[in-house]
Amino acid sequence: MAATQCVTKVELTVSCENLLDKDIGSKSDPMCSLLMSSTDSQWYEVGRTEQVQNCLCPKFAKKFVIDYYFEIVQKLKFGIYDIDNKTIDLSDDDFLGELECTLGQVVSSKKLTRPLLLKKKSPAGKGTITISAEEIKDNRVANFEVEARKLDNKDFFGKSDPYLEFYKQTATGWQLAHRTEVVNNNLNPTWKPFRITLRSLCGGDMDKPIKVECYDYDNDGSHDLIGTFETTMTRFQQASRSSPAEFECMNSKKKQKKKGYKNSGVVSVKLCQVVKEYTFLDYIMGGCQINFTVAIDFTGSNGDPKSPQSLHYISPQGVNEYLSAIWSVGNVIQDYDSDKMFPAFGFGAQIPPTWQVSHEFPLNFNPSNPFCTGVEGVVEAYRVCLPQVKLYGPTNFSPIINHVACFAKQALQQTTASQYYVLLIITDGVITDMDDTRSAIVNASRLPMSIIIIGVGGADFTAMEFLDGDDGRLRSQTGETAMRDIVQFVPYRQFEKAPCQALAQSVLAELPQQVASFFSLFKLKPPRDPSPS
Repeated sequence: MAATQCVTKVELTVSCENLLDKDIGSKSDPMCSLLMSSTDSQWYEVGRTEQVQNCLCPKFAKKFVIDYYFEIVQKLKFGIYDIDNKTIDLSDDDFLGELECTLGQVVSSKKLTRPLLLKKKSPAGKGTITISAEEIKDNRVANFEVEARKLDNKDFFGKSDPYLEFYKQTATGWQLAHRTEVVNNNLNPTWKPFRITLRSLCGGDMDKPIKVECYDYDNDGSHDLIGTFETTMTRFQQASRSSPAEFECMNSKKKQKKKGYKNSGVVSVKLCQVVKEYTFLDYIMGGCQINFTVAIDFTGSNGDPKSPQSLHYISPQGVNEYLSAIWSVGNVIQDYDSDKMFPAFGFGAQIPPTWQVSHEFPLNFNPSNPFCTGVEGVVEAYRVCLPQVKLYGPTNFSPIINHVACFAKQALQQTTASQYYVLLIITDGVITDMDDTRSAIVNASRLPMSIIIIGVGGADFTAMEFLDGDDGRLRSQTGETAMRDIVQFVPYRQFEKAPCQALAQSVLAELPQQVASFFSLFKLKPPRDPSPS
């Protein structure tokens, strides 16, 4: 099983200097996208950092965590973009430069600084990028609850808009480990609870110095330092709600100028609790099962399956886009499911004998046992089912999402992280029941399940990208927010000429994190200890 392979995880921290300035009247708002390739030429996106407003020398707080395989040349491409809008597509944002290198180069340098290049390999001004690599060995995290009082007012109109930055001490200086959200117009803020890995905060050393800086946020990027203090995890851990750990924020400039200066406010840590955070492999090796369900779009817009123009037309070689998508994703996921029995459904067709339209019919027409044996079984059921149904409509996603959610809800009755559900929906077009689908996804975000949507054909998939909440949390029509981002959407055509594993790598890239973060959120441990060391 793939999961037992020993993988070293590497965390990459990115910062840039002297970026090109593309914004008129203000500075660029940079974000870093990381692409990866371990095959000949196909790149897939691993993730994106946050966007840093109005800044030409950004330090990105969000890290990239990558599985490091010594035996594979893992090519990396860091692209820096000035983000001007809310779309997922980066082609309409200003490109500030990129660096192509290998993970091996980064790991062997530990800290790699290189010039950024434009598409034609010419220098992107004086822009440079620095990537620091760290092997992940310590999986403890610290949960914090922090507030402050009597912070200095830095704003002429209104009050300061404070946020905190936590820094780790390294051989080459202070490295940003975490940035809180901004609390607007408040000199006595309470920040939302947050967690920082001990690895990124203190390298697991409880007595290593930690620096905390408190800033007043300004839209133009010229954030004012309110004050700073240094401490250690040992001191943080003395905090309790009845007796918080308190730290004076000191501003050295103010201290020099002002007689009788006491401090610029007090930061109060009410909770600092260190817990062990299990990884995806901890859950898998500890006995968690990944349950895989497939749902296939049988709506009329696919075209008559007998016509070679149809997306459901099976070529003489026995393939079409639906089959390729099932094979690609199913082959990876089936390693994590011990019984290899996958329920497979269709939606949007009239089915025999009554020819009623159904949005969740089993491909094998057996409602009491919709399971197929392995990916081959799903493929076979699809081939047998196709000539027996009439393609119809509309394209409703919510019934099948709610169907799987019922099972996920039952799994939540367990006291351990024993089951996680993955629904693969393969579709050719626009969702008809968008409001119901949004509600179904928001509901599912509180359950142990994830949804992968693969768009086949050449339709406009803009609405699908909206469901993939990378640019903000999805909301239902009633305004309820998804607890987490559980939808991953990929257009199949993007991978048409790529090796078969590229599609699976792209759609499954976020899944391990979704599984681990869900169980962590609900404080569920693996069914058995994953590390009997």
